[in-house]
Amino acid sequence: MIRILIYIGVYYVFLFPLQAQNKQLLFNFREIPQQVMVNPGALIHQRGYVGVPFLSGVSAQFGSSGFNIYDLFADNGVNFNIKVQDVLYGLDRNDVVDVNEQWEILFGGFKGKGEANKNFYTFGIYQEFDLYNYWPEDLALLAYEGNANNVGRSYNLRDLNTQGEIFTTFHFGINRRVNKNLTYGARAKFYSSMIHLSSLRNSGTFITVPGTENIYSHNVIADMALNTSGYASLWDQDIDNAQELLRAIAPNSLFGGNYGLGLDLGFTYTPSSYWTYSASLTDIGMMWHMNDTESYTLKGAYNLEGIEFLFGEATDDDFLNQYWDDLKKELEEQLPLDTLSRNFASFRPVKFNGAVMYNFGNLNYRKTFECDCDIDDTGFENSVGLQLYAIKRPQHVNAALTAFYYRRIFNFLRGKVTYTVNPYTFTNIGLGISTHFANFNFYLLADNLLEYSNLAKANQAQVQFGFNYIFEGAR
Repeated sequence: MIRILIYIGVYYVFLFPLQAQNKQLLFNFREIPQQVMVNPGALIHQRGYVGVPFLSGVSAQFGSSGFNIYDLFADNGVNFNIKVQDVLYGLDRNDVVDVNEQWEILFGGFKGKGEANKNFYTFGIYQEFDLYNYWPEDLALLAYEGNANNVGRSYNLRDLNTQGEIFTTFHFGINRRVNKNLTYGARAKFYSSMIHLSSLRNSGTFITVPGTENIYSHNVIADMALNTSGYASLWDQDIDNAQELLRAIAPNSLFGGNYGLGLDLGFTYTPSSYWTYSASLTDIGMMWHMNDTESYTLKGAYNLEGIEFLFGEATDDDFLNQYWDDLKKELEEQLPLDTLSRNFASFRPVKFNGAVMYNFGNLNYRKTFECDCDIDDTGFENSVGLQLYAIKRPQHVNAALTAFYYRRIFNFLRGKVTYTVNPYTFTNIGLGISTHFANFNFYLLADNLLEYSNLAKANQAQVQFGFNYIFEGAR
């Protein structure tokens, strides 16, 4: 298990070394077709579009609220063990490492037939990797310090809180423009899980106290579980690196037997040409794991007051073997570690986006790209606003607040600048551009730009890019 987790982590962290899942630069960037993926009720002005397969949308995001790579590997003359100690004592159970990657395989959209039709339909397939892990504060301190100098301290086992998964999503959405003021939309999703590991809602304690029959008494009360799917069968395969792991789980993207359903909702309201309000809820859904499942549970209570041998018998092999057998049997009876094959469900992390935007500037600066695509019906050069993002995680809700400025620089070039405050950093400045040449759209979005001179010091980073073909004509 440890080897497989290391392969997954190393592959994604170093292949995409870039708060995760907050796409503040994409939200309300109206020239980019993929904006509809974060708000199915976004304003869509194109008649149709199709993404370049496998290149229409690639995003990679990484966030760590408690430390960065520089804290451990800086060439500053400080002993590595001291660095580890400083990082360890600087973290608490609310710190999180969060990694997300999305890769669009297929993406497209088209206006409904007939000039009076108010519907716009979107469809696509994307692969996603999502990992988050809360720092197991008490367990890490117990492993680092031991319990010899911590008699009477109770260690909380609920600090173990992690989930990682790789899955494929098939989606179909409808965007309906009711009138010039209101647009709303919805998207249905079908998930196919390739591999899933989660250990959530654990409870229990470990404590060492003075004993009555020996110097110390060690007491454990535990109710813990690790649920997996698409994982147990990997033990039978010879996997030596991350690429082999991905090849092994790839067939599960369609026929793995672990499926789920999801729903995205959103709207945009423009009471006047100056003001725009928009909001969305995405990934309201869950997965059912019924194939290749394996759960490991530790539930019970146990008390151990040290190990005591009888003099004269301590060197007797038969006595020692029997003693250890009895101790193991007693431990397994009181604190059994079971391996079960059982079905279970997991929930997707629901995400909220909401924004208010004020439009201003030259009203005559309106029309189109060379492809004659009417991509914006506000008629303004500039927009400023605020956006709130939140994602539901097991221990609490992670949130971020973004201030943004949007500008039409040229007919073929649009830009967006953001400043975001989130749990990882207070100096996150982002920049996004969208270009149009002929009928092709290319976009590039990146945040936390101040840290790009030395990514090792970054607590958070994000990059998105893609290519699309825009069909001529306005919606």
